Amino acid sequence: MAKHEFGIMDQAPQSGARYDAYEPGRYRCISVEDADLENIVADFRHIDCCWHSPDVKEKGLAYCGVTLIPPSSLAAFADILQDHAALAPLKELALRAMRAGKWIIHFGL
Repeated sequence: MAKHEFGIMDQAPQSGARYDAYEPGRYRCISVEDADLENIVADFRHIDCCWHSPDVKEKGLAYCGVTLIPPSSLAAFADILQDHAALAPLKELALRAMRAGKWIIHFGL
C-alpha cells in the first residue's frame, strides 16, 4: 500500500533551501497508510504549511510532494487527527514536535 512519511526536523528549515529529497531515515519518520489519510486530507486545507521550501507558503499538505509544517500549525494539525485511532501515532508525533517547538516534514506519495 502507498504510504506517507512524517518526521520531526531537528533544525528549522532554512530560507532559500529546498527539501525535495526523500530522506525518511534522516528525520526518523513514521509511516502512515494513504488509506488512513486520504479521507481527511481535505481537513488540512486551512492549515498554514510550506511546500518543498519554507519560502513557498501554502495551505494543507502537498499530497504527492514534501510539506513543511511549522510549529504554529501543529495544534490545528493534531486537532484534525483527534478522532482517528489509526492516526494516533501521527498525532503523538505532532504533539511531541509542538512541545519541542519543532517543524514536521511530510513526504507524500
